[in-house]
Amino acid sequence: MAAVAALAGLSPDARAEYGDVVINNYSDASGMRPVVFPHWFHRIRYRCKVCHADLGFKFKAGGNEINMVKVIDGQFCGACHNGDVAWSIENCNMCHSGKPNTPTQVHESTINSLVIPGGAQKEKRP
Repeated sequence: MAAVAALAGLSPDARAEYGDVVINNYSDASGMRPVVFPHWFHRIRYRCKVCHADLGFKFKAGGNEINMVKVIDGQFCGACHNGDVAWSIENCNMCHSGKPNTPTQVHESTINSLVIPGGAQKEKRP
């Protein structure tokens, strides 16, 4: 599969890692690969409020109606990925790098780190 992707000029499918969020609200239906969002990388540079308060991202994978029209309009990812703050959207493969048919989700290792064995949930911080 990687060889086919290379011949087509595409990068191989990215493997989601700890802290990544796969976003596949509309990608498969549009013939695009899902977005692999490196939450950990953004978290190193920005405080939670930048994206979750100022830009309106909900704290739930799949909780946002992100689509390319909104991104191009400067909403969600497009607030920074505009060519000034961060790379612009012309190179689709920079974001649309996931394995096709992967559902919208937080990487399982991230979920596992948030759940205490035995079914109890961690106490929420104020």
